[in-house]
Amino acid sequence: MKNVIQIALLATAFFYQVTVAATEVPSEVWGKMPDGTEIKLFTLTNKQGMTVRLAEYGAILVSIDAPDRDGQIGRVTLSYSSLEEALSGGVFGSIIGRFANRIDTGGFTIDGTPYRLESVNGKTGVHIHGGKTGFHRQVWKSRGTRGGDHASVTFELESPDGHEGYPGTLQAHVTYTLTEENALIIDYEATTDQATHVNLTNHTYFNLAGEGSIEDHLLQLETAKVLEIDERKIPTGKRLQVEGTPFDFLSPKRLGDQLRQVESGGLDHCFVVDNDQSLRKVATLKDPISGRVMTVHTTKPGVQVFTANHFKNKPYPKWGGICFETQFFPNAPNEPSFPSSLLRPNERYQQTTEFRFTVTD
Repeated sequence: MKNVIQIALLATAFFYQVTVAATEVPSEVWGKMPDGTEIKLFTLTNKQGMTVRLAEYGAILVSIDAPDRDGQIGRVTLSYSSLEEALSGGVFGSIIGRFANRIDTGGFTIDGTPYRLESVNGKTGVHIHGGKTGFHRQVWKSRGTRGGDHASVTFELESPDGHEGYPGTLQAHVTYTLTEENALIIDYEATTDQATHVNLTNHTYFNLAGEGSIEDHLLQLETAKVLEIDERKIPTGKRLQVEGTPFDFLSPKRLGDQLRQVESGGLDHCFVVDNDQSLRKVATLKDPISGRVMTVHTTKPGVQVFTANHFKNKPYPKWGGICFETQFFPNAPNEPSFPSSLLRPNERYQQTTEFRFTVTD
């Protein structure tokens, strides 16, 4: 009987160790906030050699390393080198919220009640990326899990009623999952106790060559329309056909050739995703030199394509990276013809974006 008990205890201990090992995601201290709060940095890996690093500050996708056609691993994102650099400004890999992109007139009205947002540009009347203290400037709670053929980190944030002028206490969850098939899946969820507008995205800059500009990258978009914008980059409400314009990526185009034709000096435009909220491919990006290919899939109605037009070699050159900010349309709270970004109590905001990495000969 004693031996049976010992065997059972050993089996229980072994099971516990295996369970713990299966749920752990490696982490380290990335740095400390000004108030002394330690910020964890998580590392997800798979058997293909892909590595993803994630931080609690801003729920940042700090970096992605992926293999090229020869199996050599290289950095494919523009990344902060430290927490201190992240704190100094910018949105490299950050989660953007409560509302990504721009809202005109400095606010919106819900059920007859006007809401004035903070962090509004006085000259243009535009509120952008959730404000100066938006989700990209918050410390998120975290938990990592690992098991089967994937590893995940979930970040959680409670955005209080009135933060940056938005109504309602919002509970936001963002889960990053790395699969053995070299897919990085980002699942967004949110609930609220008052009607509010929600539009979450990730602001990672990609460069599949790992250095230089993206001019030689080939881009194809599965989108036939782009939103017309004014000089403040606020949509006019019109959806324009892209065929025959500098925004025509219906077939693969060299980015440098197209970008030079855009009057504003590059892309910072929202392309219309014609979907029914199912997960579908919206973009394919290829680097002919390394052979790396990235496809973007999303459930969201739009994708803001931004080509880092403002970079000035500090430290990255102009067009040094490209963002695919999957999202609801800019200024959706004030444009009735756009898909609604309004979230009400007892509803759940659920959206998914995937970045899938492969190689080509």
